[in-house]
Amino acid sequence: MKIVYRLLFILFFTSLFTNCARTGRPDGGPKDEKAPLFVVANPPYGATNFNEDKVKLEFNEFIVLKELNKQFVVSPPMKNPPLVSPQGSASDFIKIEILDTLKKNTTYIFNFGNAVQDNNEGNKLENFKYVFSTGSYIDSLKTSGSIVDAKLVEAPKNINVLLYKLDTSFRDSIIYKQKPNYITSTLDTTLFNFTNLKEGKYLMLALQESSSDYIFNSKTDKIGFVADTIQLPRDSIIKKPIVLFKENQPYKFKRGKEITKGKIQFGFEGGLRDLKVDLLSDVPKDFKSIAKYETDKDTLNYWFSPFKTDSLNFTISNADYIDTVTVRLRKKKLDSLAINASIKSVLHFRDTFFVNSNNPIVKIDTTKITLFDKDTLAVNYTILSSKKENKIGILFKKEPSQKYKLTALPNTFTDIFDIKNDTLTYNFVTKKIDDYGRITINLNNTNNKNTIVELLTGREQNELVERQFTNSSNKVIFDLLEPKKYTIRVIIDKNNNRKWDTGSYLQRIQPEKIIYHQAINNYNLRANFYLEENFTIE
Repeated sequence: MKIVYRLLFILFFTSLFTNCARTGRPDGGPKDEKAPLFVVANPPYGATNFNEDKVKLEFNEFIVLKELNKQFVVSPPMKNPPLVSPQGSASDFIKIEILDTLKKNTTYIFNFGNAVQDNNEGNKLENFKYVFSTGSYIDSLKTSGSIVDAKLVEAPKNINVLLYKLDTSFRDSIIYKQKPNYITSTLDTTLFNFTNLKEGKYLMLALQESSSDYIFNSKTDKIGFVADTIQLPRDSIIKKPIVLFKENQPYKFKRGKEITKGKIQFGFEGGLRDLKVDLLSDVPKDFKSIAKYETDKDTLNYWFSPFKTDSLNFTISNADYIDTVTVRLRKKKLDSLAINASIKSVLHFRDTFFVNSNNPIVKIDTTKITLFDKDTLAVNYTILSSKKENKIGILFKKEPSQKYKLTALPNTFTDIFDIKNDTLTYNFVTKKIDDYGRITINLNNTNNKNTIVELLTGREQNELVERQFTNSSNKVIFDLLEPKKYTIRVIIDKNNNRKWDTGSYLQRIQPEKIIYHQAINNYNLRANFYLEENFTIE
């Protein structure tokens, strides 16, 4: 019995000490939903004539700093960012060590965004900031606005918004070289808010940066700008959203490189304008060459019939550029001819059956191609060779609920290297008309603007299905659509060149406006369903 009592005694005290050691809210108690409170600062919040190099901020409970590198913004920016601690552990205070020389008569804002959270429940102290001035007063002017993206339905978040003071030292090129006078961030919204600003005139920019250095890099960053000068205190609210866009890059030739025997790739950067590749080297009489741009890449592929030489010389040129290039030839193996179909098993009514190849096809023997339906009846077809891509279209009248068999016998296709195909056989079907839907847009083009109406699909709604052009109010019909998600957008084609044009900061050109139809944004179209919507363009 003594042993039993002794064991019970030990278990009782073990349980007592374990319960005493627990922290946090008791089981079943109300959840803490209150954000931590800022209690006191040393030097005080709003201090003037500030000349310290350390700041301590105290709170009413233990806090942690989350995503400080994304949330923390110092305005005006410092060459050497302040050191904030502790990070990675809980504390009831924040220490800030200032590593830079502060400017005279300047109001500084240390904006923590939503980084300060309580340790237990993660409640955020939203838009927390510490403000001080090295002068005799705190600047108090404000301005605010919003961000949109030129092409995306939803604007990205965590966008930096910059203010440059327009004084005698201001130049347009300053955004490529110097940090701005003031910075704020949209954080996890599309809205921005500046506080504690000086009176004056400013240039306002928005940057979506690959690295938050507050310097515009046109290769990697998106930019947006307010066309008019911001004047404070007059412009306390920026009424029109700032539109983010990616600038076109100037053309720059990169290099010519042999990929395989008989194939050279010429790489370039920036906007393509009539790039020409002219061969300077002497070649045999039976020499053949074909040049085609690679889809969605800044690359021009150049195929040629090989002959004995160790290099080829070219001139590369466009309207603004000309250069001479020598390409060394060392590859010993040709690319074997690879041919495949553009579809797997279903040919939809909006699609064309294409035969794709890796090498350019220079000869087609149509007598070796047969196309039959399910009743083994021959189907008439025509051949269409693409000038831009290595593909050949088989055009014929498609019938609903039909089965087809396409056969290409050996030696039907001959490529630039005189390589021929083996037997190719493709079986595919078509669907019923009821398996498709339709979208009709009643376009109310009130000012008869030049417009491009685009139907998009895909995971990110960025795959073009069809585009139509109009400068009046009419019906725009997209028929025989597969059941899937679609988006409709209208581009205001100001220069009537039948494509969307981006903007330019230095030329002060805004990107052409894109308007998305909200009701058909990611709309899931069903089979045998006809959708009709109105779309007003003002």
